[in-house]
Amino acid sequence: MTVLQENNTGKYRHEIKLLMSKAEYVTARTRISAIMKPDSHSMRNGDYFIRSLYFDDINHSSYWDKIAGVSHRKKFRIRTYNLSSDVIKLECKEKNGDRIRKTSVNISHDCAVGLINGDCSLLDASDSFTAAEFLSLWGGKGLRPSVVVDYMREAYVEPIGNVRITFDKGLRAGLSGVDMFDEGLLTVPAYPNGMVIMEVKYDDFIPKALSMLVSSVSGEKIAVSKFTTCQEVLNSYKPQSISI
Repeated sequence: MTVLQENNTGKYRHEIKLLMSKAEYVTARTRISAIMKPDSHSMRNGDYFIRSLYFDDINHSSYWDKIAGVSHRKKFRIRTYNLSSDVIKLECKEKNGDRIRKTSVNISHDCAVGLINGDCSLLDASDSFTAAEFLSLWGGKGLRPSVVVDYMREAYVEPIGNVRITFDKGLRAGLSGVDMFDEGLLTVPAYPNGMVIMEVKYDDFIPKALSMLVSSVSGEKIAVSKFTTCQEVLNSYKPQSISI
C-alpha cells in the first residue's frame, strides 16, 4: 500500500515570518536558544536539510494567488529530509488569513517518483483526504511539478502554546529539473547575500517572555513564501521571449 499514515490535526496555527541578515540571525539564535530547546530533528542532527518539490496547475494558480494576496489558498508539495527516502511526505499547506494549517500523508519512494514523472497511479485517494484532494486537482486543473526548494533548517520548540521557531538558511531553487531525488540536481541561491528566514508558529498564544523576545528580534517582517521566491528565481533563468 502506498499511503502509510495521514497527519491531519485540522488545527490552524498563527505564523510570523522575518527575513534577516546573518548578523541578525546570530543575535536572534543566541537569544532563542537560551530559552527554547531544539526540536527532535535538530537535537539528533543539528541543522537538517529539507528538500521540497512544489506543484502548481497549468494556470500557475498557487503562484498567482500568493502574489495577489488571496486570503484562502492551498499548495501541495512532496517533502524529504536529509535526502533520505525513509520518510517522504505529500503535504498540503493551507493558509486562511493570518493562520496556516498543514496536513500530510506518507508516501512511498515509487509513488513520489511517479508523481514527478506525471504518473499518479500509485497514489490511493481512498486512504487519505490529502491524497484525494491532490488527485482531484491533478485531474481537474492539471497539477504538475513546478519547482524544487532546498534549505537547511534549525528548529526550536516550546510546549506551552505549542510554539515552534525555525531558522531556514541557504534557500536554493532547483534549476536543472524537478527530480528531487537527483543528487546532482543543479540549484541556485535565492538570496545570494545569505539572508535567513525566521518563522514563528504557534496555536493560540505565545508565553509572555517568549513573545517579548520575539518582538525584540531584528528583521523584516515578510509575507513571501519560499515557493514563490524560488519560482521567481527559476523564472529569471528561463530564456526570455522576444517580440518582433
